[in-house]
Formats: sequence, C-alpha cells, structure tokens
Amino acid sequence: MEDNKEKKIHRTANPGDVISEQPQTIEEKSQQQAVNAPDITGDQIEVPTYFVVEEPDGEKKALHHVKDAEEISDVIREARVDEEGNRQWW
Repeated sequence: MEDNKEKKIHRTANPGDVISEQPQTIEEKSQQQAVNAPDITGDQIEVPTYFVVEEPDGEKKALHHVKDAEEISDVIREARVDEEGNRQWW
C-alpha cells in the first residue's frame, strides 16, 4: 500500500517534467510540453518536455529537457561550429 501512495507523488515541481513509464514514440514525445503558461509579464511561455535532434547518421532522438540537459547543450555547441571547428556566433 505504501508503494502505491508513493507512485502518485510527483518527484518534480512541474508535472510536465515527469517521464512516462510507458514507451512512447518520438512523435508522442515531441508533442509533450513541460510548460505552457503565461509568465509575470503575460507572455505565453512554452517549453517542450523533449527536444528532438537528428544524429549524424540521420537517426532522430528525443532528449528530455531536464534529464538530458547536458547532451542538449552539446548538440547546441556542435551546431555553432563550422566545418573547420571554429565557433560561429550569430
């Protein structure tokens, strides 16, 4: 009985951060939003739960915005480097 009660408790402040225990497709993951609410200024803030990235071999991968934050940062860094390895700033 204690186990059932514990499973119902979210281990995160934001329910959108919860990773489903059921297998999901990349399509399903790409539709999830961790945050979809107005901020203090009234602007609507939307944060996806998963960022879908394409690997060099063409495979798509869904990265969780909290659990995989370091890998997401690596992908962003790679995107900012040209063919010679020089960092590009936009």
